[in-house]
Amino acid sequence: MSRYDRWNAILELLAQEGRLSVEEAAQSLDVSTATIRRDFDQLAQQQMLMRTRGGAVAQSVSYDLPLRYKTARHADEKHRIAAAAAELVSPGAVIGLNGGTTTSELARTLATSPALETGFTIVTNALNIASELTVRQHVKIVVTGGVARPQSYELIGPLASGVLEQVTLDVAFLGVDALDVELGASAHHEGEASVNYLLISRASQVVVVADSSKIGKRAFSRICPTNQIDTLVTDAQLSDSLANELTDAGVKVIRA
Repeated sequence: MSRYDRWNAILELLAQEGRLSVEEAAQSLDVSTATIRRDFDQLAQQQMLMRTRGGAVAQSVSYDLPLRYKTARHADEKHRIAAAAAELVSPGAVIGLNGGTTTSELARTLATSPALETGFTIVTNALNIASELTVRQHVKIVVTGGVARPQSYELIGPLASGVLEQVTLDVAFLGVDALDVELGASAHHEGEASVNYLLISRASQVVVVADSSKIGKRAFSRICPTNQIDTLVTDAQLSDSLANELTDAGVKVIRA
C-alpha cells in the first residue's frame, strides 16, 4: 500500500469513526504502529487531522478530502462510469466538466477515445483537467476564471461567471458529493456548488457522474434540484429502490 493510499484509508476511517487510536489504525491497515505514528504526524502537519495522546481525531476537512487523496476510492467503478459516460458524447461536441475524481477520469477517457479523435471542446473550472488535456491537440480547452480551491483544484467565485455566461454547452458532466432525490445534487463547499450550477445552466443536457456511495446522500450546499438532471451514470451497485426513485423523478439511470 502506497503512502497516499494509506493516508486515504486513515482519513476514511476517521471520517467514519471520528476518533482513531494508533493501534486500531495499525491493525486495520496491517502496518506497524511506528508507520501509523508517522502518518498521523504528517497528516496533522497538513491539518487533515488533530493528534491526540495515542491517536488522532477528525478535523472537519476530513469529510472533504483533497483530490489527491480521493483517487483510490471506488477506482474500478469510476473507470466503468467514465467509459459509459463517454458514449454519450458525439464528435465536435462542447462539453462542460467540473472538478472531481470521476470527471477527471471521464476527461482522460474522452481524450483517448478513438470515436472523438476528430476533436471536441471542453469547458472546465478544474485546473487538473485543463492541465492534463492541454497537450491533446484535438481537444480545445476553455478554462473559467476564479480562485483555485486546493481540495478539488476547482476555480470558484464570481470571476468564473464571466466565461460561463458566454458559452453554450451540448452536455455538462457533473461530479457531485451527494445526490438525493428530494434535495437534488449537492457539494460540500458552497463556492463549488455555485459555479457548478452556472456550468450546468449553460448545457442542453445535464449528466451526473457519481459512484453509488454518493446516491441517496446529502451534502452541505445544493447544486441543482433533481428535475434539472437528465441522466445519472453510476455503477452497478446502486440499489433498485434508489434507481426507481430517480427514474420516477425523471432521471434516466445508467448503471455501468
